[in-house]
Amino acid sequence: MTTALKIAFVGGGNMAAALIAGLAGKLTAGANIHVIDPHAPALEKLQAQFGVSTASSAGDALRAVDVIVLAVKPQSMKEVTAQLLPFIHAEKQPLVLSIAAGIRATDLSRWLGNYPAIVRCMPNTPALIGMGITGLVASSGVTATQKAQADAILQAVGATVWLDDEAQIDPVTAVSGSGPAYVFYFIEAMQQAASELGLTAEQGTQLAIATFTGAAQLAAQSTEAVSLLRERVTSKGGTTYAALTSMEESGVKAAIVKAVKAAAERGREMGDELGK
Repeated sequence: MTTALKIAFVGGGNMAAALIAGLAGKLTAGANIHVIDPHAPALEKLQAQFGVSTASSAGDALRAVDVIVLAVKPQSMKEVTAQLLPFIHAEKQPLVLSIAAGIRATDLSRWLGNYPAIVRCMPNTPALIGMGITGLVASSGVTATQKAQADAILQAVGATVWLDDEAQIDPVTAVSGSGPAYVFYFIEAMQQAASELGLTAEQGTQLAIATFTGAAQLAAQSTEAVSLLRERVTSKGGTTYAALTSMEESGVKAAIVKAVKAAAERGREMGDELGK
């Protein structure tokens, strides 16, 4: 990988900004990054921060890039690909990297005139602080060099997991793509419990967030199974045992599993709906 890699972002929202922050001056120079977005304030901010070039719509600058990152809402993707079509069927075929939920590579390829070089990926919001994780899957037309480029771009904001089958993207979306919201939801519940037990809002927030951060780091650094780590802090008849017994009686684990499966199913439904 060299600092001469030329990347275009279609969409300049939060995830694009996180990726650009991880890339500019590291994987490639800011001047080699081009951002397309109709929202002028977003472009101005990115240009000021990272020295990227910008445009309000697709144009000839796309003909010179190595990678095009599609960072727009899934509902807008079909319209956006129609705008890109005139600029990407040159002799040099850039990698098209999509971070949109629900949009299948086969549909992207069809909208782009049977375009072969597509990597579909699902990052998550901790990418905003460089601690994301992304699942990726490459179409058969992606070269080894392009796959390495995709991996390097997403590793700029966290870890990467390559998948063999695009159908696995929906479970990845359900577990890690949507997963931060589940964690925030649990933190909110702990904050509420802390308040109802007499702690201040500030104390509850500090305790809940630090507990999640520390437990997650312990799980990440330990060579032991998470279930064993849980058992080690669950003395029979103790406070943790009382809490976990209550959760089991309320069906909390089953409800979480059901919820993640619902997210995966919604991902499949989105693929059917948006790919029409």
